Amino acid sequence: MTAGGAAELAGAIEAGVADGRLAPGQRLPSVRQLAQQVGLSPATVASALAELRRRGVVISEPRRGTRIGERPPLGSWRVSLPSQPGVRDLARGNPDPTLLPDLAHALAHTQLPARLYGETPALEELLALARGQLRADGIPDGEICIVSGALDGIERVLQAHTRPGDRIAVEDPGYAALFDLLRAHGLTLDPVAVDDRGMLPAQLRRALAGGARAAVITPRGQNPTGAALDSERARELRDVFEMFPAALAIEDDHLGAVAGCELHTTLGSSPRWAATRSVAKAYGPDLRLAVLAGDAQTVARVQGRQQCGPGWVSHILQALVLRLWSDPDVGERVSHARALYDHRRATLIARLGEHGVLAHGASGLNVWIPVAEESGPLAALLQRGWLVAPGAPYRLSDAQPAIRVTIATLSDPEIDALAGDIAAALTPTALSRSG
Repeated sequence: MTAGGAAELAGAIEAGVADGRLAPGQRLPSVRQLAQQVGLSPATVASALAELRRRGVVISEPRRGTRIGERPPLGSWRVSLPSQPGVRDLARGNPDPTLLPDLAHALAHTQLPARLYGETPALEELLALARGQLRADGIPDGEICIVSGALDGIERVLQAHTRPGDRIAVEDPGYAALFDLLRAHGLTLDPVAVDDRGMLPAQLRRALAGGARAAVITPRGQNPTGAALDSERARELRDVFEMFPAALAIEDDHLGAVAGCELHTTLGSSPRWAATRSVAKAYGPDLRLAVLAGDAQTVARVQGRQQCGPGWVSHILQALVLRLWSDPDVGERVSHARALYDHRRATLIARLGEHGVLAHGASGLNVWIPVAEESGPLAALLQRGWLVAPGAPYRLSDAQPAIRVTIATLSDPEIDALAGDIAAALTPTALSRSG
């Protein structure tokens, strides 16, 4: 490959990612080696990689070089491949479809609005319902609006307050899709370690003292570890935000009603804040809707950006969510789903413990299992009929490797079999071969 300049080289690498010649996670040659291959100066190559890094196509890390991002922000490579026949897919983080409410029934009993341009962007009944539930969970009183999912809300909040190059404190391990989003906006990820009680206050303080402009925290059902804040940890994190009043505090309650535990908020001491609550896991991932609460300036800026683009979230979708959210029968179904998820998660952790395997999952739909290395157990489990997620996309630092198992659809017999297969996959003999 040859290139005539930094822009042409960046375009060639991007095209290689788009058409599959360069795979997600693939390591690139060093700057000097790549310069020799393409006939450009090292400075020109470094400039091309810097542009790709700014847009999240490549990732550079100390001592690990530069590689293609695990999920680069290019549409053409993201075609979902069907799972292999006979393999149980426990990798995608989906809720159990059999536990979701009947949308056809809800639509049949929903009066669908016919809204036109220039009308109010949100249904007042939906805002009132959301405001009451957020207040009951301790979220500060503020302004509120409707966005197209939790990540859409987070993206708009960050667009309102940050610029490319700004540092954002994020959980490590943390949500891979959030990492992709931040990289695509040219933001720098500042990893903050988590334990089973959530983000570590001392490390958040270090990140904010070091210049991080914002922090994104999952109060419960943390993806991928299942961590959940308790009242003490939430208070400690609020104390940290109080020390840095210029920092933007963002909470992502992406699981909402099916998280499996009480919400303990970190909000209340930061003048600039936002909180998202999604309906995707309780009512269905295709319902691209979330509530966004925040301080007046933040919400006004988000609404202003919405007006410049889509204008509003579909009132038909809002009416459907309002119907689901206010229906007692749907509420009972969601409570049943939450109880089943709790049972499945706790049972898998207990069965793994009986095999001597440590696993994490205080809440949510996933169980996080530390391993010595990821590729061997992933392959061994696939041979046994289980597709689970590698931990690498969720880790930013040199933290211990792990695998992520989504428990949402597991039956008790499957849990017993899976626990045994995981234990077998983690033994050294499972990776050996004879010939």
